[in-house]
Amino acid sequence: MNNTVELVKQWGAFEEQYPDCSLEDFFRHRLAIPAEHKKRAEPEDKLIPDLNGRLVILLRRIGKFHIAYSNKALEGSGLDQIEEFGILVTIYNMGNPIKSTAIYNNIIELSSGTNMLIRMKKRGLVTEYDDKEDKRVKRLEVTPKGIEILQKAKDLVLKVAQMIVHDLTDNDKQLCIQLLTPIDKRFSGMYQKQKNKPFEEIYRENVT
Repeated sequence: MNNTVELVKQWGAFEEQYPDCSLEDFFRHRLAIPAEHKKRAEPEDKLIPDLNGRLVILLRRIGKFHIAYSNKALEGSGLDQIEEFGILVTIYNMGNPIKSTAIYNNIIELSSGTNMLIRMKKRGLVTEYDDKEDKRVKRLEVTPKGIEILQKAKDLVLKVAQMIVHDLTDNDKQLCIQLLTPIDKRFSGMYQKQKNKPFEEIYRENVT
């Protein structure tokens, strides 16, 4: 009886954190929690990451594999790197976004994103023009040539994504998205506000 009550409490807490979850998601989540093991004694001269570090390192390594293979797939496509694809998708989907919005949406520094857009404009992929209401603001739009290249590149990028997560079932992928989306949402709303603050202040705002 006590085990049942505890299970119901855990389900309630999981559902509160992930409102769109299903019972299948909950039980997959429980299976993903490893049983407690005694900590292995690690050599003192080694730098061994903790649980947080192992997860972030894993995500970073997967991200680097994705960038490397995406850049390889895009060779000869008209796009020089996966970041160009990302910013072109943002402009295409948003219609005519403000330049800074398109850049920040892809988590790129303003100077780097501006230089990237200059190169893309020279290749005829995007156009830039003054905002009708505020001449200080620049807006972007994908050109017909950019749309043609974007449609072809999309198939290549999707193939890379399929290859990277090939070993996971669709249910596993849905669970990963569900578990990690709150992190993305949190920092997407905070990153630009915090970028010029000292790290200790950023840490306190995010952890305490």
